[in-house]
Amino acid sequence: MLFRIDKAINRLYSTVILSKIMNNQKCYFRQQEDKVDITFMLEVKGSARQFNFSRNSTESLQVLLTRMKTNIQKAIDKGNKKNKANPNSADIKLEFYDSNNVIIDESNTCRDLFSIIGPVKLKVSDNFYEVVFNSPWVLSVNLPQSILAGFPVYPINFETQYAKREKCTFNWYKGLPLNEKGNSVSEQHIQWEFASNNYIYTPSTQEVGMKLKFECIPGNDELVGPAVESISKNLVEAGPGRCPFETRHLFTKQKLKHKSFRCVSYNILADLYCDSDHTRTFLYPYCPAYALHIDYRKQLILKELFGYNGDIICLQEVDSKIFQSTLQPLMDTEGLNGLFYKKGKQVAEGLSCFYRRDRFKFLGDDCIVLSDALKSRSCLQTIWEKIKDNKPLTDRLLDRSTVASATFLHSIDNPDEILIVGNTHLYFHPDADHIRLLQGGAVIYWLMEILDNMRSKYPNKRISVILCGDFNSVPSCGIYQLYTTGASPSSLPDWKSSECKINNLCNKFLPNCRKGI
Repeated sequence: MLFRIDKAINRLYSTVILSKIMNNQKCYFRQQEDKVDITFMLEVKGSARQFNFSRNSTESLQVLLTRMKTNIQKAIDKGNKKNKANPNSADIKLEFYDSNNVIIDESNTCRDLFSIIGPVKLKVSDNFYEVVFNSPWVLSVNLPQSILAGFPVYPINFETQYAKREKCTFNWYKGLPLNEKGNSVSEQHIQWEFASNNYIYTPSTQEVGMKLKFECIPGNDELVGPAVESISKNLVEAGPGRCPFETRHLFTKQKLKHKSFRCVSYNILADLYCDSDHTRTFLYPYCPAYALHIDYRKQLILKELFGYNGDIICLQEVDSKIFQSTLQPLMDTEGLNGLFYKKGKQVAEGLSCFYRRDRFKFLGDDCIVLSDALKSRSCLQTIWEKIKDNKPLTDRLLDRSTVASATFLHSIDNPDEILIVGNTHLYFHPDADHIRLLQGGAVIYWLMEILDNMRSKYPNKRISVILCGDFNSVPSCGIYQLYTTGASPSSLPDWKSSECKINNLCNKFLPNCRKGI
């Protein structure tokens, strides 16, 4: 990325480096809210120079052309001795022409250019440019810091404008940053070799020690924009060796079809819980810092998830940014649509549900923050009435940001079948078995209400419920008994969780809690 400061508007903006194959005879105008971004190439002192401007859309062409002339002149004068006049200074002439080769009045605004009928041309001295309005454009693109052989790599911070992903062309190249003598060379001297034309690329072990280059040629239904490229800062590294999930992949080599489908549930550990001294020192002291970095972990997570060939994938601890920048676009390339359900409060992570779009049709969804729903949802009043008078319990329960989601999917292979796919992540604390029981019970009550409503809406369909999640429990916990038998009797030891602490706060808490749900 390049960062330039346009002092005239006193704001910092970013731009990407256009590929050398950009058409030097085109000037690109793009509208962004109240701004107009302008990009073109001009030969200066024998080299192609990229010029970028970001101007107010209401600015007159006279002011725009004056700014453009000033910047071009600065580029020409750069390196000249001070106080030495440049004889070519007065020769730079900039004008806009309409389709009749008539000069466009400079009192028009930048925005007015977009409404002129017919082609518009820009003249810069003796150079004529075709003005292209709202061309497909790559706003930003980078490659990850960590690239492992045998694991998928893809562009990050990839953002486009006026482009459609399916109309874009993606190319990958590989090259050694060494010359024939084994000495390091700069990126522009690397001998690049074509590797792939997919959005995702998996480097082989033979590419360890190489650099990768990603190129995108953006497009839409009508136009093709200039190519943009990004080169990896680091070399391809050897992977961690055979991973445990690769053994599990032996059982999921094929996608299922007809009456069978595969559902995957996974807590992928949100990055916000990894990037701290507390995490590195106390939670995961056995894990090297590089392995906690999201660029490293994403590669392993994606390879594992892709290898399961799931038709439905429910995830927990999904960073909102990771969902938008990584999971959603990459799952889309694998044929899965995805939804994100953020946790309560200001927590920037939550749940996601992906489904294979050639097997399921999306009918709708619902989502609740349990702490809010306990007091507001009628289906949960049975639970709330039993606990509302126990302040220590309700204070702790209502302070949680736990969320539950329900995604309604209609089977394409079996049109008589509808699935309600539930997903949640229960409270983690070791002394909170009773909290998890209450949360788990609330999720069941809520899903049962959804089931009743769906049966009324689709009386001729068979409707089933699947509940996925991270329950922070083992088979000996009360949650397992609740979900396998439908009951959580007062004899469960889970109801006595943190007994001493709560007895000190409220003597009435334990008797009420032990009554069960």
